Amino acid sequence: MEDELKRLLAAELRAEALVEEANRERERLIHQARDDARAAEQRFEARLPELRNAFLSKAEERASQAVAELTRRYEERRAQLRAMAKEHEREAVGAAIALLIDPDWE
Repeated sequence: MEDELKRLLAAELRAEALVEEANRERERLIHQARDDARAAEQRFEARLPELRNAFLSKAEERASQAVAELTRRYEERRAQLRAMAKEHEREAVGAAIALLIDPDWE
């Protein structure tokens, strides 16, 4: 019976040692994970200016494209309106001449 108690006591001591080792390993892993997370956060923060500049560059490019498209549309519309104005001017001049020549013209 005494041998059995000694074996149980030895097994308990080994189990406690394993639990202690597992706790130390858990704490080490937790610290390592925290350190890794801090390092990743620092790398991300270090890249923020680069990411911001890339975003701004793309935004400026899209804005330039939008301005170019709006300018093109404006010029097309301006040309259409200018052509319509010349046509209406010709019609008005023709109508004015016709009215001067023939006051009864309508």
